Amino acid sequence: MDNILRYFPHLDKKQIHQLEQLMPLYTQWNEQINVISRKDIHNLYLNHILHSLSIARLISFEKGTSILDVGTGGGIPGIPLAILFPEAKFHLVDSIGKKIKVTESIAKSIDLKNVTCTHTRVEEIKNTYDFIISRAVTSLPVLFKWVKNKQSKHSFNALKNGIICLKGGDISEELAALYPQKIYIYSIDMWFKEDFFKEKFIVYLPMNEKV
Repeated sequence: MDNILRYFPHLDKKQIHQLEQLMPLYTQWNEQINVISRKDIHNLYLNHILHSLSIARLISFEKGTSILDVGTGGGIPGIPLAILFPEAKFHLVDSIGKKIKVTESIAKSIDLKNVTCTHTRVEEIKNTYDFIISRAVTSLPVLFKWVKNKQSKHSFNALKNGIICLKGGDISEELAALYPQKIYIYSIDMWFKEDFFKEKFIVYLPMNEKV
């Protein structure tokens, strides 16, 4: 939490309380359902919550923005971002029912009213969204194929509607496979200085924008 408060000093009391509740809730659930690596649960705030919140360094979602979190697992990155942007609308989906059960329970436990959770495959979703977000779900070309028709055409945020992914390591082959789609890459370590964020990136694909 110290790192989160250092990088996001303007959180209100409710947001801080919601974030503080995540550690005991995830720890309790993780003993039943492995949504976060058990050897990594003690790094929840740095490796998972703050990592999710790096997206807030790229964009501040406007009121009424709709966001689809694909393959949310236990609610990452959707739940931390929903705490930070209470006036945006988040739809968290995963094809594994027990993970959605965890996500839904945690959202309810911290009184997160701007989140809906659905057990489904993303290909079956009919709605459109301003942004699609994901973290370590699948390769970028596969994700792009899944969601390219699920983006709303009307943009009203500082960034054009599109896909925002948290990725790590060598992603050069994934990026090459998306040509000629326009791609923007941001190194998270330009915002967060902890060693964990070296070679961690935000990849942004604006809707229908070509090289």
